[in-house]
Amino acid sequence: MNESNEYSDNNNVSIVGIVKKEPKINHEVYGEKFYIFSILVKRLSKSFDIIPILISERLIDISKIIEGQPIAVEGQYRSYNNIIGNRSKLVLNIFAREANFVEPLENSDYKNEIFLDGYICKKPNYRTTPFGREISDVLLAVNRAYNKSDYIPCICWGRNARFCERLTVGKEIKIYGRVQSRYYEKKMGDYVEKRVAYEVSVNKLEDSNEQNQSKAE
Repeated sequence: MNESNEYSDNNNVSIVGIVKKEPKINHEVYGEKFYIFSILVKRLSKSFDIIPILISERLIDISKIIEGQPIAVEGQYRSYNNIIGNRSKLVLNIFAREANFVEPLENSDYKNEIFLDGYICKKPNYRTTPFGREISDVLLAVNRAYNKSDYIPCICWGRNARFCERLTVGKEIKIYGRVQSRYYEKKMGDYVEKRVAYEVSVNKLEDSNEQNQSKAE
């Protein structure tokens, strides 16, 4: 399925990791099948992120995407609304535009980089943790072809978090960081459900208009 390259420079993700969960069919468009699988990417802290990938059968041999296989993926971070009953859930994954199998990875070979150029679509939520860390939650709307937009939750720390306090809805900013998976627990009546959230952990952000920069501490 061909897409316009008009917005190819405002949403770029580069991931190198190992296959954690093998592909399963997600949907089919005009006879082209798309599969979903996940990649494990180690962080410098020795923890890791597990990132879902959406990929076309025409891009790579799907049968070779097996658990433990090192793989490199280039693409875009996409959001979709999944309607469940009368509720809408934001689903995030990387839409693969290029994928290649690679040699076994050393710790330094893992890669997780993202660049987004988009617009603040909700007033950033600035707060401090019980341990005194400064955090801002930012929801970024990134334009896509065919009059669509992706809504990407981002999290900023330290000086970046303070910088976000003065950003207004509609402000265009550029974000550099990594795709992050975060596990949490939600109480559902009498039991606790374990869930996973996906977001962009911001290393650097820029005001696209004023060229102001704020780097992570």
